[in-house]
Amino acid sequence: MKNILSFALSLLILVTVGCDTAQSQKKLITAIEVQEKIQAEPTITVVDVRTPGEYQNGHLANAINIDWNGDDFAGQIAKLDTSKPIIVYCQSGGRSAKAAEKMMSMGFHNFYEMQGGMMKWRAAGLKESLDAAAAAVKGKSLEDFNKLINADDLVLVDFYAEWCAPCKEMKPYLDEITKSMSSKVKVLRIDADADAELCKQLKVDALPVLHLYKKGKLVWENTGFIGKIPVVAEINKY
Repeated sequence: MKNILSFALSLLILVTVGCDTAQSQKKLITAIEVQEKIQAEPTITVVDVRTPGEYQNGHLANAINIDWNGDDFAGQIAKLDTSKPIIVYCQSGGRSAKAAEKMMSMGFHNFYEMQGGMMKWRAAGLKESLDAAAAAVKGKSLEDFNKLINADDLVLVDFYAEWCAPCKEMKPYLDEITKSMSSKVKVLRIDADADAELCKQLKVDALPVLHLYKKGKLVWENTGFIGKIPVVAEINKY
């Protein structure tokens, strides 16, 4: 009898845990699906977990800015209603994934995470809201960019952002290339936040990204972290 009771108790615990896990699973949706959901549910809560500076440079309409790396992320999130649906996003997906895990541990169950963040939103050509100060600041135009990549025979373009961890890892060796290979290649750094419109036009929707141009023509590109050796090898091909 004791064994039967123990088995029944174990089975009940497993079922309960399984239900909680199922309820706590986040749903990844695309930028287009996010737009459709907002249109269908105009009052849905949208949380932007980027820095205030990134938020000011462009965000989803009516989104609440709660910085994942801020001092009181959990405290600010705790003010939201756990029973209402929520959409969470960041710039490219890394921070929103961590935020989603944290929110699940805090009791949020009915929420969605936008895949690829604002970079995918912009790549899809969807409308965003700008703060007045940010709207007055213009980044590089496509014409400016084309002049830069045509100014030298070989140009390596580094699309980066200050919040991007892989970008930070790559910067030291890119600085080395800038100095040690200056006679062969020019390194051009493009801040994806400051030049969001340019990145959209060039279809740069993830970070980090490297483009290598030969006389203005794209001859090589890489998305994601990459070490120094393969980059130097590509440069030395030309």
